[in-house]
Amino acid sequence: MNAFSATTLEELLLGIGLLLLFSVIASKATGRLGVPSLLVFLGIGMLAGSEGIGGIEFDDAAVAQHLGVLALAFILYAGGLETNWSFVRRSVKRAISLSTIGVAVTTFVVAAFASTFLGFTLGEGFLLGAIVSATDAAAVFSILRASGVRVGEDVVATLELESGSNDPMAVFLTTAAVQLLMSRGHGSPWMLAIDFVREMSFGAAMGIVIGFLAVWFLNRTQLGHGGLYPVITIATVLVAYGATDLVGGNGFLAVYLAGIVMGNRNFIQRRSLTRFHDGVAWLMQIAMFLTLGLLVFPSRLLPVAGTSLAVAAVLTFVARPAAVFIALAPVKMSLREKALISWVGLRGAVPIVLATFPLLAGVPRAGTIFNIVFFVVLASVAVQGTTIPLVAKLLKIDSAAGADRSPSVPALAPRAESTLLTIEVAEGSAAAGRRIVELEGWPREALILVLYRGSELFVPDGSTTLQPRDRLVVLTSKETVDACASISSAAKEA
Repeated sequence: MNAFSATTLEELLLGIGLLLLFSVIASKATGRLGVPSLLVFLGIGMLAGSEGIGGIEFDDAAVAQHLGVLALAFILYAGGLETNWSFVRRSVKRAISLSTIGVAVTTFVVAAFASTFLGFTLGEGFLLGAIVSATDAAAVFSILRASGVRVGEDVVATLELESGSNDPMAVFLTTAAVQLLMSRGHGSPWMLAIDFVREMSFGAAMGIVIGFLAVWFLNRTQLGHGGLYPVITIATVLVAYGATDLVGGNGFLAVYLAGIVMGNRNFIQRRSLTRFHDGVAWLMQIAMFLTLGLLVFPSRLLPVAGTSLAVAAVLTFVARPAAVFIALAPVKMSLREKALISWVGLRGAVPIVLATFPLLAGVPRAGTIFNIVFFVVLASVAVQGTTIPLVAKLLKIDSAAGADRSPSVPALAPRAESTLLTIEVAEGSAAAGRRIVELEGWPREALILVLYRGSELFVPDGSTTLQPRDRLVVLTSKETVDACASISSAAKEA
């Protein structure tokens, strides 16, 4: 990392702090104009780079890749924590189809185009297609939040699950393409198929097991300081990715599933930890985009502009629509909904991170492929990202039925009317003598605001043990009142 060899620690920390602060401010200012945050962060990184006004020399692809992998792990974990399984479960088959069949179709369409019209070999075209096959729905949700566009629950759930589950497939195809190119095509397709089954099955199994173990550990460990709980969840992310990768599984899939398992079970300080990891995910996104922006040299993008625009056009108007309509062919969704899902297939940071894989492996033309991928991402975010509200309105999908649902996708799904409920824990009830985190059937969205115990009033947490005659003031939805009240026969609306 020769960029910082002559930089003092103080100057380095000051520079990082200013870049982060400026990124947040610029994102807030440009967000009102409908400019995606991803584009802002990448642009700031390019401006701060060796060919920009910042003059920071950075060309270490290994550092960028390692940071990108770490950032993606935390981003996927945060996305899993905020995924409401009861909301997305009916869209699992659609999302899996998009993240497997859809990714494969995208890869092969781009590969065919690149090898036929752009002078790439079939192997190089396959590598290019695999790299750009993953979507970035996080950018989409931020645009929909800012614009107020509201779409149906099925579309939202499908996009949310797809965004978290298609990265493992893209990573697998990219690494497989690199291996085939470096072995000069001597790799066995059967071995690749075996590797795919092993990576996905091990990744899924490890993620689910680690998720349940993390919940068990959080609920059984009595920590004296609340600040230690985030340390446990950070360790969960690192262990889930590292351990899974060591046994030959897909670490990204493991991290995402561990987050989903934990996010849909009760554990101590779940809400505060979810908010904490939402902040970590934003930090990781900014750091990753800034680093990737620093890594690119704008002067090297101009020579590949024509090729990149051709790839972006095929990806947007041919490959992505083909992937969506083939993957969702058996699904009962309207043509308009499928068309919107097709247009929402933005490319983000994942393709740029994946483009560093061939760079480090020494694949021929890896530099050209990296520059093309970077240009394609910029074009995708700039064109698709800024026109999603317009396309939704043209397709007549933008409706007034939606509202906030969760921190990850506010303004997209219906919100039930909230109510305050006072619950008294009765003698002999299932709740008496139990910790809050152990309450069976307690709704995920129900929030205990305060607990009255005799003349004492305090805010409980998941480790608080309920006693007979405790009174709980709960904020919940009308639909979950009965579920909350079921822990005691003495319940009434406040």
